[in-house]
Amino acid sequence: MAQEQEEIKKGYNVGALPVVSYDHDLGFQYGFLANIYNYGDGQDYPQYHHSLYMEYSRFTKGSSIYRLYYDSEYLIPKIRLTADLSYIPNEAENFFGYNGYESRYHPEWEDQESSAYKSKMFYRFKNDFFRFKVDFQGKFAQSHWGWIAGWNMQKISSDLVDIDKLNKGKSADELIPSHDDQPGLFQKYQEWGIISDEEASGGWIPLLTAGITYDSRDQLACPMSGMWFESLISQALPFENQPTYTIGSMIFRHYITIVPKNINFSYRLALQSKIGGDIPFYAKNQMITSVLTGASSYALGGGSSLRGVLRNRVVGDGFGLANIEMRFKVVRWQMLNQNFYLGLVPFVDGGMIINPVDFDKSQISDEDLALHFGDQNESLHLSMGVGTMVAMNDNFIISIDYGKALNLQDGNNAVYIGLNYMF
Repeated sequence: MAQEQEEIKKGYNVGALPVVSYDHDLGFQYGFLANIYNYGDGQDYPQYHHSLYMEYSRFTKGSSIYRLYYDSEYLIPKIRLTADLSYIPNEAENFFGYNGYESRYHPEWEDQESSAYKSKMFYRFKNDFFRFKVDFQGKFAQSHWGWIAGWNMQKISSDLVDIDKLNKGKSADELIPSHDDQPGLFQKYQEWGIISDEEASGGWIPLLTAGITYDSRDQLACPMSGMWFESLISQALPFENQPTYTIGSMIFRHYITIVPKNINFSYRLALQSKIGGDIPFYAKNQMITSVLTGASSYALGGGSSLRGVLRNRVVGDGFGLANIEMRFKVVRWQMLNQNFYLGLVPFVDGGMIINPVDFDKSQISDEDLALHFGDQNESLHLSMGVGTMVAMNDNFIISIDYGKALNLQDGNNAVYIGLNYMF
């Protein structure tokens, strides 16, 4: 593996990237993202003193990401502060029902070329998401053990997909059926009484979190050695007649050096479950974590948990998750006074529901029970794939992951382009 003496970075450094992509139903995505780092006098490099991340991107048919994220252990001496302000309107969020394999998925219903086609939006709903999240972490004496306390205020607005908006500019043979002609699964869950009228439009989630941590990592963005553990209790507080609930979570991450600076074995194990109360449908798909590595923190399914598995495919009141990676830093080089490396990351992801949602099926017809629920019990959802990373100064990391689900009930394959290692 090629290797050069790295240049020690001092002061401010900026990583920026245009955002350009295309989705047939949501349109072109355009915008930019940037990460500003301050390395101080360079004595702690590659650790940074301050990090400010900014993203603005839009799809031409309405979905967007607006985000500011700040991370520092120096703004408040000896306290790590992370703060996130995000607004993410999504015209077509995924919804596949509850409890993983207990809810059947019919990919042919979304395939316009299939004789069984129903609608591209059958497993979708509209979801506007606002979040203000701030967390504080400190250490107990000089040990690796510490504490965490945080506040996460969210406002989620849900509705049926705006079919008229998505149909603009489409030819007659591409038009998406109306909700009257073809109700989607989100609409059916309301008709069956599984999602109440009060829940269906979304609501506020004021979430107070506290817990303990253990952190012996040698670096934050891509640790080569060490452990990172957090055990959290999150309480949704009463607000505007919204349901209250309590969630417990534990996440353990371990980084093992195989070849110093170049190869390591990394894995993440997570457990999360409802302890009490009633989690509304719009909060069931969230992973409780102290530090966000992306704009969203979905529980099981998608680029932040099970790569290759459809986002929100595995939703319940509690889950278990495992991610295993081999991380290779294949080649290093310097360009424009910056330090770069190219990384390669084969991975295996797995997870399942361990605390299923208990809901009444009495209002569901026998035909719909057979179509949407069947008789398959929940079991392990698996995916595997490979990621490519391009890192600048060990912190600004562009990632491209390809993941493939091992069961067609979970989808087929997917590519994710973003920032940072998944954990």
